[in-house]
Amino acid sequence: MRTRIKVCGITSIEDASAAVAAGADALGFVFYEQSPRFVSIVKAKGIIRQLSPFVSIVGLFVNAEQNYMDEVIQKCGLDVIQLHGDESPAICMQQHKPVIKAIAVHGKEALEKIDSYKCTVLLDAKAPLGVHGGTGTSFDWSLLTGLQTKRSLIIAGGLNPDNIEKALTLQHWYAVDVSSGVELEKGVKDHAKMKHFCGYVHKYNDKVNEYDV
Repeated sequence: MRTRIKVCGITSIEDASAAVAAGADALGFVFYEQSPRFVSIVKAKGIIRQLSPFVSIVGLFVNAEQNYMDEVIQKCGLDVIQLHGDESPAICMQQHKPVIKAIAVHGKEALEKIDSYKCTVLLDAKAPLGVHGGTGTSFDWSLLTGLQTKRSLIIAGGLNPDNIEKALTLQHWYAVDVSSGVELEKGVKDHAKMKHFCGYVHKYNDKVNEYDV
């Protein structure tokens, strides 16, 4: 199975189009007002309606009210929701869209939470209090040694064109999720970095497919 690519923190049609052209499978829109990459419903809808088909649209929320998430899903046509706060397994299960649950990894005990969620899990770095992702820092990848789970896993946290090749060798990931590692500044993407990042993942997938033949 190939590893998919999600570019998160999209705030403009120019960055969205460049990410798609680079080979991103999914685009993430942040609906968390405290984030520097926050987009309003109106702005996100305007970007999404201009996108090419067959690209998954992911909405990121942090401890959001259900009625707000439902409004965003309906108005923006989200395909997937990503929950980045303290949402319980029960909250994830009650959603009507596929869910990605982010877990902040700061020790082995965090990894023990994975199987309590019956959805795809994203492993991210532990952020400072009040911050949820997009910090540009990685967690201790050595904690993944011996990890076994039936869940599909996504790796995030500090990924960039310089370390993505190493990240891909840790284990097979369902997807990789990049945001600050391909930015010029917070909320503004570096199109060349996105192209290089996606290129490394595509090269990895080609090797995996070659071995599987």
